[in-house]
Amino acid sequence: MYVTIKDIAKELHLSRSTVSRALSGDFLNVSQETVDRVVEAAARMGYKRNELAVNLRKRKSMTVGILVPELKTSFYSSFIAEAQSLLKRNGYRTIIALSNEDTTWEKSSFNLLSDYRVDGILLSVCHNRANLEEYSDLLGKQIPMVFFDRTIADFPCNSVRSDDEKAVLSLMEHLIAKGRRRIVHLAGPDYIRNASDRYRAYQSALSLHGLSFDPALVVKAGLYRPDGYREIGSLLRSGVVFDAVVCFNEIQALGCIEALLAGGIRIPEDVSVASMYGTEVSSLVHPSVTSIEKPIRKMAEEAVRLILHQISYPATPVQDIIIPSEVVIRDSS
Repeated sequence: MYVTIKDIAKELHLSRSTVSRALSGDFLNVSQETVDRVVEAAARMGYKRNELAVNLRKRKSMTVGILVPELKTSFYSSFIAEAQSLLKRNGYRTIIALSNEDTTWEKSSFNLLSDYRVDGILLSVCHNRANLEEYSDLLGKQIPMVFFDRTIADFPCNSVRSDDEKAVLSLMEHLIAKGRRRIVHLAGPDYIRNASDRYRAYQSALSLHGLSFDPALVVKAGLYRPDGYREIGSLLRSGVVFDAVVCFNEIQALGCIEALLAGGIRIPEDVSVASMYGTEVSSLVHPSVTSIEKPIRKMAEEAVRLILHQISYPATPVQDIIIPSEVVIRDSS
């Protein structure tokens, strides 16, 4: 059974307001002797302060929600760890929610976080159109929100993202410098903004280097290892000639590499493989994967800075923070 202020007041024959003031250290209205008696009784009876109730009286829960689309890639787990640590230093707790790449789950997660009265939400969307009404509703309720990684173009909300277009250009330039001319773009789903940005950059890189665009080299795929394996296997069976692959992410790239090796293709002698975006995983497999490395800590720092500032100053103008990434060359290219 929980011990309440009412129980302490009854034990000491004091009013609840006096006990509450004593536990808050209100020496102006409560004597030192009474404070000492209340503190001693609270410790002896096992009283624990209800932080949620206290914070709600202050119109704050001191809690931030973090909603991510998946945890199969290490990017999101790393981001959560960094953001959680930064929020804790600022006195905030976190509630972690997972949409599992499902717009209905994402919508129910909004309701969950709203029910817990979080002070703000860090959100990486699973679809750039499906829940626009829900995002607008959260802003209408004046719940601070920051999109990170997967964001929505032209939406009036703070966001933190990597410079995808510049990153793809860098990867393409590296592959072209290695003599690659038939480069497959293993794209992500159209409903993710990152996929559209990367596709545009792929086309721009070809044009800048005088290479013709071949639609047969653009393959729409899912996000995970089986998707990369299936699509590259299908491409090999179709007889389409290619000498490099740029993948949407490193998990997709692992499936791509598996399919190439199963088909007797040497990496990188016959086909080079590069990934958008890689984490430590890219360095642990064989062959290790050339990839764009996202500055995860920097992204978390900016996202936390924006959400805490918006909580304190709701009228602050919206910012779209774009963070450069780094190409890391490894064995696969």
